[in-house]
Amino acid sequence: MMTGAEVLIKCLLAEGVDLAFGYPGGAIMPVYDELYKYQNQLRHILTRHEQGAIHAAQGYARATGRVGVVFATSGPGATNIITGIADAQIDSTPLVCITGQVAKHLLGTDAFQETDIIGISTPVTKWNYQITEVEEIPEVIAKAFHIARSGRPGPVLIDIVKSAQFDQVAHFNYKKCNGIRSYKPIPEIDPTKIEEAARIINKAQKPYVIFGQGIILGQAENELKTFLEKADIPAATTILGLSALPTNHPNYVGMVGMHGNYAPNMLTNACDVLIALGMRFDDRVTGDLNRYAKQAKIIHFDIDPAEIDKNVKTDVAVLADVKEALQKIIPLIEEKKYTHWRDEFKKYDKEEYETVIKNELYPEKEGLTMGEVLKLINKHSEEEAVIVSDVGQHQMMACRYAKFKNTRSKITSGGLGTMGFALPAAIGAKVGVPQKQVVAIIGDGGFQMTIQELGTIFQSQISVKIVVLNNEFLGMVRQWQELFFDRRYASTEMVNPDFIKIAEGYHIESRLVTQRKDLEEAVKEMLASDKAYFLEVRVEKENNVFPMVPTGASVSEVRLR
Repeated sequence: MMTGAEVLIKCLLAEGVDLAFGYPGGAIMPVYDELYKYQNQLRHILTRHEQGAIHAAQGYARATGRVGVVFATSGPGATNIITGIADAQIDSTPLVCITGQVAKHLLGTDAFQETDIIGISTPVTKWNYQITEVEEIPEVIAKAFHIARSGRPGPVLIDIVKSAQFDQVAHFNYKKCNGIRSYKPIPEIDPTKIEEAARIINKAQKPYVIFGQGIILGQAENELKTFLEKADIPAATTILGLSALPTNHPNYVGMVGMHGNYAPNMLTNACDVLIALGMRFDDRVTGDLNRYAKQAKIIHFDIDPAEIDKNVKTDVAVLADVKEALQKIIPLIEEKKYTHWRDEFKKYDKEEYETVIKNELYPEKEGLTMGEVLKLINKHSEEEAVIVSDVGQHQMMACRYAKFKNTRSKITSGGLGTMGFALPAAIGAKVGVPQKQVVAIIGDGGFQMTIQELGTIFQSQISVKIVVLNNEFLGMVRQWQELFFDRRYASTEMVNPDFIKIAEGYHIESRLVTQRKDLEEAVKEMLASDKAYFLEVRVEKENNVFPMVPTGASVSEVRLR
């Protein structure tokens, strides 16, 4: 005979799961008892908060491409992972979250730590289900993994009542799920759409590609390169698409969006064909939709029918897995040279460099800048590091100035913009790709939202590198207050603790830099360490992130100052 808790662990092992993050409690205790028995096969990382567990699982999934697994107990344990689930849903991150629940006979009685987590999580999960009988476990877990990883990935939550964890079955039989009736995660390609898209692209005078995370999720990086190189089309990325194409690729022209590069924003409204690959036309990318690429024919490749014509009306919609779609369109694309068109990007690049980038990377002023920290990390990691950033000014600086040679090297909270994401996400990324250098770039505000996860780093001996860019402000909110609220800095100035002493309290090697002469040596020392390392850099308090597209403006109204 086998308990439901043991059946669950065997199901996870059958799915190839060898790592999970979580925090125990009463309603999930039978599962943790089995984890104890199987700890040589399934490693569990105890975080200091359930939010830390879910963000760590996100970082693991984003760095590896595998499904992240999280355990939490009922009630507050379950509700504490909701922010991370919502983050994973909007950023298409595959997770299986397993929560404990009160016993079946107590459901609906407001028992201790009972919460309707199915009702709460329904809007932010790809699928959820409550298991009340032990016999359900194998089939439901198999479905959970299939749904989480297939098509457009996303988070799945499975709630298991405590009685089902204790109940026993005589036989264990696990069958992986390869399909569910009425669920078709990968659309069938319409060849006429491919042909129509190819005809428009071949006739274009100023074609332009914007690619998103769909390239990474669809493992279409090589197809993207082949497509761009054959057609000689300039290509820009969204924030979540960063690292899908090496930043030194000749067709790469930078990042679009509110704090993206000058040229790709300005020339969005100058191209004659806009090819969107695995991106969803988020409002931070488009600015004012009424003035977004109105002159261009729009070709949109996406796996999710819900994204087609949701924000931007298309001329041709290619509903498909982006890898398969690119494989089919590449033979139909003519070899071209768009030298004059690509030279237009270079003119804007030069203006941005002289007005913004030079002052950020090679400042002549006394105060340290975030950009020069990123420049040194690029240099001494040889652009091989996985950069995990939180949310705020430092996030935009990391997106703008970090350089990437390899895919899955930029991890951040995109659609939800979750402060506190980076520290636990970097833990998950480092555990997922231990052979790579993982550097968390965090602001002093976001760092304090999940600062307790330093304890996870200490206990589990995770050699992640942490860089806090400390400007003693909630910097992005302060920037808006400066620009749009007459410098009324309402509740944005931070009175911070001694971060070095806190890190040292967790036995993490630490260093504080306040002067430029010490910065490069400190970055080299951090990256050379084979253990966890905490580096605090005191940067200018009131430096702003530019370029910037103000809210409600057109992308071609991007400001350089």
